[in-house]
This record gives sequence, C-alpha cells and structure tokens, in this order.
Amino acid sequence: MKEMAEVGELATFKLPTGHHIPALGLGTWKSEPNKCREAVYAAVVEAGYRHIDCADKYGNQEEVGEALKAAMETGIARQDLFVTSKLWCADLDPMKVKQALEKALHELQLEYLDLYLIHWPVHTTVDASRPPSKDQVLPLDLNSVWREMEKLVEEKLVRDIGVCNFTVPKLEVLLKTTTIKPAVNQVEMHPGWRNDKILDFCKRHHIHVMAYSPLGSQATDELHDPTVTQIAEKIRKTPGQVLIRWAIQRGVSAIPKSSSPHRIKENMQVFDWKLAAEDFETLSSFQNQKRVQDGYILFINPEEGPLRSLEEFWDGEI
Repeated sequence: MKEMAEVGELATFKLPTGHHIPALGLGTWKSEPNKCREAVYAAVVEAGYRHIDCADKYGNQEEVGEALKAAMETGIARQDLFVTSKLWCADLDPMKVKQALEKALHELQLEYLDLYLIHWPVHTTVDASRPPSKDQVLPLDLNSVWREMEKLVEEKLVRDIGVCNFTVPKLEVLLKTTTIKPAVNQVEMHPGWRNDKILDFCKRHHIHVMAYSPLGSQATDELHDPTVTQIAEKIRKTPGQVLIRWAIQRGVSAIPKSSSPHRIKENMQVFDWKLAAEDFETLSSFQNQKRVQDGYILFINPEEGPLRSLEEFWDGEI
C-alpha cells in the first residue's frame, strides 16, 4: 500500500516524479451548468479540497476557471492547488496536443496544469458521432502524441502527464518508448468494479491510480448497497465516506463528483479514521464485478467497426 503524507489537513500520495497528489479531489464530469462554479468554489474555499479534476470534453472548464480564480482571490495559493485536465480523442494528433493544452489553460485561467491526461486511447475526428462511423476513427500514433505530452512537461506547462482508461496491454506498449513515464492512470474503480488487474500492474510499475466513479453509479447503486450501508451504520459514517475511505486504503486517490456543498464537505471527512481490516476485506470481495463506464456508446460500432466489441476495446479486461 502506498505511503500517504500529510500536507496541512489533506492527505496526499507521492507520485513517481516526487510531486504530491491529494488523495481526494472533486470530479466535475456531468457537473450541471452554473452549478459547477459553485461546487468548485465550495470545495476549495469551504471544504478544503485542493484537487479539481476536469476535462475539455466536460464543457465546463470556464466555470472551473472562474471558481479557481475566485478561490485564489481569497488567499489560497496556486501552488497549493492540484488541477487536472484531459486531452480529448479528437486532439490525439501530435500537431494538436499543445494547442489543446493552451485552450485548457486559457479556460482555466492558469499558467500551468499539475496533471494532463490522455482521456481515452482512441483517436477520432472532431465531428465523430456516437458511436463513430468507420471513417471517424483514425489511426493513433501514441508514441508521437506522448512525445508531445512530454514536451509540455519540458516546457513547464504541465508538471505531470498520464493517461485514462488504459488497459495493461496499452500501458505495456506505451512504457516501451517513454522518456517520461505516465505518472497516473485514471480509471473506473469501486467495490463493484475493483479493476484489480490494472491496479496490480500500475503498482508494480509505479504508476499512481486515480479512481473515477468511486461511489459507483446509478447502475451499481453502491451508495445503497446493503453491505456498504451496514458497514456505514456500524461505524457511524455515510456510505459515501465508506467508499472513499476504501479507495484511499487501497492506495488510490478518488475524485467523487458532487454539486451539493453539504455532500462535498461530508466526503472530505475521511482522513481521521480507517476502515477495520474485516470491513475493508468485505468491500474488497464483492462477487459481481462489472465495468459500468465502458465507453460503448462513445466508441463501439458492432456493424462497421473498427471497434466492434467491448472485449476488443478493453483487451479482454471487462
């Protein structure tokens, strides 16, 4: 299990580069228009969050930027914040990487990012439909794209780089040619989808894992799972706190999404207690394992391809 450090009141994990990433951040995927700004401000100023996770594709980076600017105007220093954004599929072209990053910096009103991630390992056209037609999925020159990502670090526009939704085979390919290894792999992870194979691989190769959807989803409804709620009642915590604490005790940082100031503050209250070994093992033993955020709508075209099945897309890791 990774060793955590304490920076102020917020626990962090140490990345391979020596930088520290907060163990808990605020996710902004599907954060409602006009509520995203309020949620980010409340998280940073009122609840003490220091990590905000966003992406170009979420369409709300300008709101995030406005909230971060307002937060820093209260006296919070930029160097105390950790801001993540992601390179979208249509920009997985060596000629577009820096341009996409500069767009993110402009929207976020920042001079640099703490972490920049490849959002999905699929190169699409700008106008790709859902699912994309055959001619809307383009060849991906991952090595050339990654080299451009490395240049962003060299130019001090980004402190760390990484990936999202990469399988073991895709990471193996990437690691063969990197000068700067991916610091992070952001993946779906919760008791209903432990993603054990990728977690084990990343630990062996010193790649930090960040969990999105750490509270499950509407499909898994782990916030109301009887096992989770029983543990929560026993230790007098909320189901959300239990799920977040489980992730952190696995050595994984978590980015739950919420627009509720009360829930945002509640989710932060996970650093002065631990799950007992028996409760941790219970949460780590759910039998029904299912990937929920599987990218099917985004990328799978069973009739035309080139990605015809989830098995192919996830290299069998489903």
